[in-house]
Order: sequence, then C-alpha cells, then structure tokens
Amino acid sequence: MTVDEKHMMRAIELAKLGEGMTRPNPPVGAVLVLEDYIVAEGWHHKAGEDHAERDCLGKLPPIATSLKNATLYVTLEPCSTHGRTPPCTDLILEKGIGRVVVSVVDLNPAHAGRGLEILKEAGVEVVSGVCEAEGRELIAPFEKFITTGMPYVTLKLASTLDGKIADRNGDSKWITGAEARERVQEMRLRADAVMVGAGTVRADDPSLLPRPSNGRKPWRIVVGKNIPAGSKVLTDEDAEQTLVREGSLSVILKELAEKHDVMHVLCEGGGQLAAGLIEVGLVDEFAFFIAPKLMGADGLPNFGKTGGLISDVKNLKFQSLEQVGNDILIKAKQEK
Repeated sequence: MTVDEKHMMRAIELAKLGEGMTRPNPPVGAVLVLEDYIVAEGWHHKAGEDHAERDCLGKLPPIATSLKNATLYVTLEPCSTHGRTPPCTDLILEKGIGRVVVSVVDLNPAHAGRGLEILKEAGVEVVSGVCEAEGRELIAPFEKFITTGMPYVTLKLASTLDGKIADRNGDSKWITGAEARERVQEMRLRADAVMVGAGTVRADDPSLLPRPSNGRKPWRIVVGKNIPAGSKVLTDEDAEQTLVREGSLSVILKELAEKHDVMHVLCEGGGQLAAGLIEVGLVDEFAFFIAPKLMGADGLPNFGKTGGLISDVKNLKFQSLEQVGNDILIKAKQEK
C-alpha cells in the first residue's frame, strides 16, 4: 500500500461515520497531511453542515509554516458550486494547499470534474483515482441516486442453511445469532430507509429502527396492507417516519427518491417482497446471513417464488464471504 492509499483509506474510514446522515449528499471524508503527519481530519457529518474538507480544515491547529507542501486527501472531488455551503475549492485555495488527492471524481454531471479543473488552473497538484474501487463502493447509493433518480437497494435475508426465513407458523426468532443481528443494526444505521413487507410486521411487530440510533431515524417503509393498528411502526414516537405503500415497487422506490431524498434502502424481507424486488431487477446488493441450521421443507423460503425452471434462475456473483459469530454473511450482486 502506497502512502497515498494509506491516507485515502483513512479518509474513507472517516466518511463512513456519516453514512445514513448526509442524504441527499454522499458521505465524504478528508485528511490533511503535512510532512508525513496527519494534522487534521474531518467528514461530512450531516446534510446542511460543513462538507468534509471544511470540517477537516476547520480543525487545523495554528501552523507557522505554509501549506504548499501539504496534501489534502478527499474521498470525493471537492465541490465547486454554491449550495448550502460555499465551494470547497475556494477554501482549499484560500488555505494555500499545494496538493489534493481524490478517490472519485464527482458523479453529478452538473459539475463533474470542474472542481479538479479549478484547482489545477490555480497551480494545485491534483491526483485522482486513488483507492477508486473503495471510494465508489462508499458512494454507490449516491451514484445510483444521482445518475438514475432511484435509490440503491440492499436486500438482507437471514435464513437457515436450507434457505428458510421462518417456520411454518411464521416464527423467525431467532434464526441467526446475536452477532449477526448486531451487524443488521449497523446496516440500518447506514440506510436512509428500512423496508419490509406487511407480513413481517404482522408476524414480528418490528420497530425497524437502529439500536442504538446514534441520531439516525431512517424512513420505515411497509409494503402491503392489513397492518395491525397497534404495530410499533404506527404507534411509537417515530410513527411520522413510517410510510405504508401498495402497488408497483418501482413506483414506491421512485417516490422515496424524489420526495424524501432516499438514496439507500435496506429491505429486510420477507420472502414475497424479496421475490418482487428480484423479479423486476430492483436489487443492487444481496446480504445473506446464513445460519448453520436446517428447518425442513415446510419452512417459509427466503425467495417466495414458485414454478421456476433452471432456465429462469437468477445468476449472482459473490462479492464477499465473512463469518459473523456462528453465522455466515455472503454479499452478492446480480450478474449483468
């Protein structure tokens, strides 16, 4: 790993601290390095607050020397337009920083690459594409949101080794262990909305909120009808964050993006909703938590579709495999 890669990975680590809080902006991290020492760090904490560069440079201690030999590492190209905050390119030039290293060029076609050009024209050395794969993964929800107008969908399913998400009575507590359930809480923290089918609400009465919340309150989306009036999602103190919808899943997701700036949806099933999303190609990422348990043929399947033929199979490509407690987490994406 090069020096640039080391510092960029630190910036990506910082950016992740803002996941779930920045919509409609992406999470961004920044690190300022002078003479091989990190002198300031920052990230975009919340939409409307300072961007990562401004947060980082605002923490800069008094330095007698010039910053011409300093390098600012930013996970996304610095903005060059006025929004809720002034352009970050102006601040970088004001501070006299001599070198800027970027992971990903801004994907917004309105000003993609313009920030880097402004810096170059002012004599700043600019390097882009450092840890680009990791940087693009960090902002995958933002990329889909800004380029298609649709949210990025992660489908999470917890099932037994033989693919069952509940027993024949609908009971699913607990298929996976405590460590896996804790990981799901972390996933909720990073999402803008948590979606489930009405059957899941009737069976489990979940809150769908991350625990602890750390200030995050994702939208809760229930797809279907016949939801008990006393359900937590309709009666708790965050009931205003619940949306109940029926009909086209594409239309529902489009509404979330357009009306609520939702970039990332975490869908937690059940099987019928999972099947609906998969069948119309709306899943961007699969997260399968597999428990070393066998349920039997009469359990409820994680993919609630019947009558499929081998010619109809959905081919996925594994992205990663990780042991989480006694369970396995497999991340996959559909082959294109």
